[in-house]
Amino acid sequence: VIFLIFTVIVGWMAKGFIGRSLIRFAEGLVQRTPVVRTVYSGIKQISETILAKGKHPVTHNLLSENALKVLYRLHKSGYQAYLVGGGVRDIFIGQEPKDFDIATNAEPEQVKKLFHNCRLVGRRFRLAHILFGRDVIEVATFRGHHDSEQNQKTSKQSDGGMLLRDNVYGSISEDAERRDFTVNALYYNIADRAVYDFAGGLADLENKQLRLIGDPETRYREDPVRMLRAIRFAAKLDMQISPETAEPIKRLASLLQSIPAARLFEETLKLFLNGKGLATYKLLRQYDLFQPLFPLVNKFLTEDGSSNCDKFIEIALANTDSRINSGKRVTPAYLYAAMLWYPLEALAEERVIDSGLNYQDAMLLAMNDALDSQIKTIAIPRRFTATIRDIWHLQGRLPRRQGKRAEKVFEHLKFRAGFDFLEMRAQIQNDELVEVTQWWRDYQSANATGKQNLVKAINGGKPAQKRNRRPKKKPAPRNNQA
Repeated sequence: VIFLIFTVIVGWMAKGFIGRSLIRFAEGLVQRTPVVRTVYSGIKQISETILAKGKHPVTHNLLSENALKVLYRLHKSGYQAYLVGGGVRDIFIGQEPKDFDIATNAEPEQVKKLFHNCRLVGRRFRLAHILFGRDVIEVATFRGHHDSEQNQKTSKQSDGGMLLRDNVYGSISEDAERRDFTVNALYYNIADRAVYDFAGGLADLENKQLRLIGDPETRYREDPVRMLRAIRFAAKLDMQISPETAEPIKRLASLLQSIPAARLFEETLKLFLNGKGLATYKLLRQYDLFQPLFPLVNKFLTEDGSSNCDKFIEIALANTDSRINSGKRVTPAYLYAAMLWYPLEALAEERVIDSGLNYQDAMLLAMNDALDSQIKTIAIPRRFTATIRDIWHLQGRLPRRQGKRAEKVFEHLKFRAGFDFLEMRAQIQNDELVEVTQWWRDYQSANATGKQNLVKAINGGKPAQKRNRRPKKKPAPRNNQA
């Protein structure tokens, strides 16, 4: 500060070009330096870093047009409006922002009055969703601190510390403290176009460190899903989880059993379908978080990752990551089918031994057993369980290529997913499936004549023959009685 004052005084006293240059230098130095000030949040004293407009990478051409509409309308209506979380964070690390969440001092009902396309959702966390076709902009009111005297209609915790209801509103600084990780507590203000950092998130981004705001054990008990979010962000952002943030995770992993299965389904989509699924899986294993999600699978895994089940899951995740990063479509059904394949085979073999069923019938019953067990922890919707069953069922049909079977299997809607699954199994088992997989590769690339020749080779040189079906008997004529 003394240096700046001295520079301005000298510039003032100097004449001509040198004086003007010194003053411009001092002004630029002030603008480039982040403003750091002390603010009070409840009873806590925290530091606030402000990066003024032009001194940070957030520009409007990087933001969603719909998010800007919401921000401007809130601002023009007299409310504070900030872009917060992943959208700001991703711009700072050079990634394309995809999530545009907004924080405001307007309460949900006030937001709804401003937007005819608004829908209020959630009981635990009351949110406003502004709908622009398929694009949804999420607007949240600043969260406040919990007080034991708060009305249970707005705030409630379980005996174990889990937040059952969290509709206590507060200031922006209180909201920053209520967020999970420091790198997600960055706010872009539409009013002055500055970025506000209340928790040291900018420094953590620079150091590639993922740090939880507040006491980690308390925050995990409030919402155990934060443990999964820590893993997801560490893998996605290529960051290290800070020691104090990582320490309680293994001890508290069992808390995930208290999370609704429907919510865990949504979380597993975020974990495995973000282009970093394999890295995420390895971190889940490292921190003992995979077992609460897939208890049926865990018994088939080994510490050193040498089992066939380990290898199979890793290949499936690597293939999925490759497709996502290439801009191709993926279905979560494929991953769930891979995760549960080895438990499914074991269940089918148990059915054969215990009930004396043939393998195909035992497999059909085992499919029900495996899926019924899994949906207790992760509520996989029926539209995906149907695809999982198709993929599994095709594993028994693909090796049987005689007659017209190959043609019928090839016409199946889920043939490609079933074949890719068979190809993965061949990589692991390295048995007769290798020959079956190569045959189907040739069949897919062959013309009509080539397909016939491939089937003929399977049939011992004979072309596929049609079954001679017995003609249906004509019904006897009715006797019309007067």
